[in-house]
Amino acid sequence: MITITDLYHVLTAVVPLYVAMILAYGSVKWWKIFSPDQCSGINRFVALFAVPLLSFHFISSNNPYAMNYRFIFADTLQKIIVLFVLALWSRISSRGSLEWSITLFSISTLPNTLVMGIPLLKGMYGNFSGSLMVQIVVLQCIIWYTLMLFLFEYRGARTLISEQFPDNAGSIVSFRVDSDVLSLDGKEPLETEAEVGENGRLHVTVRKSTSSMSEIFSRKSNGLNISGASSTPRPSNLTNAEIYSVQSSRNPTPRGSNFNNNDVYSVVNGKNFGNGSPRESNYGHLGYDEENGHGNLSRTNGGYPAPSSAGLFSPVAGPLLKKKINGVEGGRDLHMFVWSSSASPVSEGGIHVLRGGDCGNELHLGANSKDYEGENFRFRNEKGPSGTDQREPVLSKLGSGSTSVLYPKTSVEDKKITMPPTSVMTRLILIMVWRKLIRNPNTYSSLFGLTWSLVSFKWHVEMPAIIAKSISILSDAGLGMAMFSLGLFMALQPRMIACGKSLAAFSMFVRFLMGPAIMAAASIIVGLRGVLLHVAIVQAALPQGIVPFVFAKEYNVHPDILSTGVIFGMLIALPITLVYYILLGL
Repeated sequence: MITITDLYHVLTAVVPLYVAMILAYGSVKWWKIFSPDQCSGINRFVALFAVPLLSFHFISSNNPYAMNYRFIFADTLQKIIVLFVLALWSRISSRGSLEWSITLFSISTLPNTLVMGIPLLKGMYGNFSGSLMVQIVVLQCIIWYTLMLFLFEYRGARTLISEQFPDNAGSIVSFRVDSDVLSLDGKEPLETEAEVGENGRLHVTVRKSTSSMSEIFSRKSNGLNISGASSTPRPSNLTNAEIYSVQSSRNPTPRGSNFNNNDVYSVVNGKNFGNGSPRESNYGHLGYDEENGHGNLSRTNGGYPAPSSAGLFSPVAGPLLKKKINGVEGGRDLHMFVWSSSASPVSEGGIHVLRGGDCGNELHLGANSKDYEGENFRFRNEKGPSGTDQREPVLSKLGSGSTSVLYPKTSVEDKKITMPPTSVMTRLILIMVWRKLIRNPNTYSSLFGLTWSLVSFKWHVEMPAIIAKSISILSDAGLGMAMFSLGLFMALQPRMIACGKSLAAFSMFVRFLMGPAIMAAASIIVGLRGVLLHVAIVQAALPQGIVPFVFAKEYNVHPDILSTGVIFGMLIALPITLVYYILLGL
């Protein structure tokens, strides 16, 4: 039976975290203490130091030789069941898709165990439950987040191959990826070159597009007009540049996930370019002709240049350096704090992560300030103003060296693309996943923490006091600073419920009901009973994890749903977990 004293202990463990979150929210939203740049500095500190050292502290102090393997197996079985059901659904249902499978897996099985789970479960069930949470954290960081990266990169690889090799993808026998290509998330413009072997097989090289925004502007300053008002792709001397005409931008593109409705309005309307917007374009930079007042949409090799010091919980903003266009100050739209394992951008118009380059050297022209996310656009078989068919390709590649010049692109919806052999795809994806993992400080903190725990508990070796205290002085601040960053993130959002009420309700149902229900079934199957069963169910009812949300933002796969899960889920998590705690204790 749960007593008042038990509830007080739970609140004592959790309420201080919410205090840190509320203080951060008020500091930005109400009291205007922190500017967006200052929030960026706080979040970089959290991502680069506080959270990795917090992970190291918990993992290194946990005895790996005393792990509860039945509890771990129950957690693993829950995720396997969800993966199997989602794979079956995407295979046999017309509504199923890889994108929705990834999203539903994230929502239902990957809670915020490190920040919320450890203090909450310790307050409910004691220190032993904290040890169980650390074991879950180890598996999440090493296995499940890596699996998420694999799925996202698989999606990116399929999209790239379908776009560049619509007719002969099955003939590809090898991929070589240039060292500066860090992800296939679609944020950076990539091009491919194929060499035909003696047996007719293709050997493909993937590299960044060779054009750059600075090159375009330097050419414009020499008398080249880059306005995009023409209704058809036109010849140009922009070598290796991809030009997108304005009027044909309503046609289908194979990489449609990187193009949103605001892109259409920001270009077609041709106004309010200098104003901030709730969402900036995903699809590259907007070039601007200052003399004629026109803009064009072009993808460049730089994508979104970033400072070398950009952090992992960095707020995603518009331009870091304020620019003026026709006397109007460029908008600054700070979206989120970012944990990311690569240099790819994770939000529209934002700060890169762990990537060199100059930030703010290009003009960011925001989309129209009106929110058009609720609008529906027809991108296929759509008639133009004169009644002509608008199905001609939107993209005109001019000397890009890309295979889409050799093989005209075919809509993925029109025909099923034969993928390269499994071994070839697997090698490509593993290369990309490895490049992202080695740039993630949490990868090192988890592996170092696990290695030290294996050594110290095996041979009873203690960490030198000078090192232990150096780590603890920062890791002790990790929980509070992580919640503080979450509060900054919440305050900088234009809307708490970004995906709409119906999708928010659905995601909350999956997060707080379906996830715990599947966990309860898996726990009963493996034989968990009593307090262990209660711990398993309550940890499955924790709010949405932050890392899956950042992945979703980085790869542009339902980021609004995951954003709502993090923000709204955090607000309602405490009462929901208390209800589970009380009901299970009856």
